[in-house]
Amino acid sequence: MQFELNEEQRMVQRTVREFVQKELYPLEQDYLRNDREGRPGITEEQIRKLQLKAKEAGFWGINTPEKYGGADLDPIMTTIINIELAKTFIPFTFGGDADNILYNCNEEQKKNYLIPAINGEKRACFALTEPGAGSDARNIKTTAVKEGNEWVLNGEKVFISRGLYADFAMVFAVTEKEKGGKGGVTCFLVDRDMGWRSEQIQTMDDWAVASLIFEHVRVPEENILGELGHGFELALSWITMGRIKIGAWSVGAAERLLSMGIEYANARVAFGNAISEYQAIQWMIADSAVEIEASKLLVLQAAYMASKKRDARRQYASIAKLFGSNMVHTVVDRVLQIHGGMGVTKELPIERWYRTVRKYRVFEGTDEILRRTIAQNLIKEHVKVGESL
Repeated sequence: MQFELNEEQRMVQRTVREFVQKELYPLEQDYLRNDREGRPGITEEQIRKLQLKAKEAGFWGINTPEKYGGADLDPIMTTIINIELAKTFIPFTFGGDADNILYNCNEEQKKNYLIPAINGEKRACFALTEPGAGSDARNIKTTAVKEGNEWVLNGEKVFISRGLYADFAMVFAVTEKEKGGKGGVTCFLVDRDMGWRSEQIQTMDDWAVASLIFEHVRVPEENILGELGHGFELALSWITMGRIKIGAWSVGAAERLLSMGIEYANARVAFGNAISEYQAIQWMIADSAVEIEASKLLVLQAAYMASKKRDARRQYASIAKLFGSNMVHTVVDRVLQIHGGMGVTKELPIERWYRTVRKYRVFEGTDEILRRTIAQNLIKEHVKVGESL
């Protein structure tokens, strides 16, 4: 079993790490200042300029197939990149990508949605979650009723990332109530100018999410993404990669936080010694290091399984996300404790990190739902001792 990164992976890791340290770290103090004064930490214009800088270094469309001008990196390489990007709280992603389910577009849809999304000409959002259907996505209430050559959508979606400014949404709606998630949910490509509106939801950090309201929104038949009734399968494939990404973010954030904790422990003197010399602090550091390494192995395993097209959603992605999001929540709490009173001030970035990583345990599947998913599949697939696997 090989655990060492190959030369290409190490090269990409170094390049992304250098980009983060050179381009993103210097923005952190301005970000914190803006945050304290109630302004957006960073603007879309700034993000766009950074994406163009990254493009010059070859980081554009990292998950986009080569025929669309992308690098088409596999899940393992993508995970390595996400770990490095998460070492700052600046919300940055490389440009030139489209949501993975948009590759299910037909040729006409590709011209109208996929290609513009890749080129940054149109912005998309993934609209699945509802007020009563968050973790229980099979309980979708948004309806789509056929009228002639159109489908009429009614319902509300909540906590939709990019929903405030998206040009179109990938909306999941019930088309056959009796079938539910097994053949009764369809995904529609719905332009904003078809009539839906968005309203901002305030959150504990600057995670920009929105409610999307659909009131008799008419969508042409040709705007069905994939097959009629098979939207839930598309949703699950999107969620799989989302869970692996959060696992990677958790590892990257925890590595940065631990480094900050060690630096402060070495500099802070109490009772005549650096606090790093005290066992209480050393154990926090040691436990954090162990948990980070365990989480890193889990998320890389999930990425490996995804690269082999195995069912990563039901086990590996869920395990990586569950362990990772709880791990980084514990690490940031320890690092705040190491900093003492300074840790809770807005002069230092620890409380900013605290708000950033806390949401990892909620979106893309809460802790409780992930445990349910993992347990149900273990029970379903259980093999008795002595029986062949």
